[in-house]
Amino acid sequence: MLEVTDHGKIREIRLAHPPVNALRPEVLSGLNRAVQAAPGEGVEAVVISGSPGMFSAGLDVPFMLEGGDAAAVATFEELLALRTALVISAVPVAAAVTGHSPAGGAVLAICCDYRVMAEGEYKIGLNEVQVGLPVSPILLANLSRLVGPRTAERMAVEGRLLSPQEAHDVGLVDQLAEPDQVIPAALKWCEKLLAAPSRAMLRTRAAARADLIALYADPERPGAEEYIEAWSNEETQATMRALVARLKNKS
Repeated sequence: MLEVTDHGKIREIRLAHPPVNALRPEVLSGLNRAVQAAPGEGVEAVVISGSPGMFSAGLDVPFMLEGGDAAAVATFEELLALRTALVISAVPVAAAVTGHSPAGGAVLAICCDYRVMAEGEYKIGLNEVQVGLPVSPILLANLSRLVGPRTAERMAVEGRLLSPQEAHDVGLVDQLAEPDQVIPAALKWCEKLLAAPSRAMLRTRAAARADLIALYADPERPGAEEYIEAWSNEETQATMRALVARLKNKS
């Protein structure tokens, strides 16, 4: 479900869970382990990429519905662990957003240091509210660092999905590129960072992200149980099942 390629001191970890790179526990835990292991293996920067046209469609909702509470608990716990690993990573992490990136896909990108997104008819954003899930305070703060409080509020409360250009205009993504140049552009950004004296760069990066790291490192922060309670709500379950039914009818 993951493909790993080393580009010198930069490691690309590609989501490879067709057809939409849906995020289930095995994918999330594998990516978490890969991100955490990279610095100890001589890797100085990480790029997380997806498939052409699809970064990730978000959580594997059919898997979670079929697996019941146990599947939901495992998924949310692994997602939170991965978010934390991305935020506190000892080396810079760039997201090569190769296409659509709603919900959980956007969450992964938001937790990275830098985001390059493919130009085209793609969408990115936190549309959790539209499917019955609230956006957590920590994730909202994470988003606010990128786009500012007012835009974050509108995006999250409305569950708004943005085009690549809209996402770039508000600061949700840092750079746009032709679809076949998204990964090279993310690698180039990492190369630019690594060309600077590493001690100065890493210490400044740590200082710049200290507020975000503190949010995720806070032992009093809400855990996966916040999502699990929301997931179990009758309204959310009905909304999710209706969504899955619509998707099946389209296929």
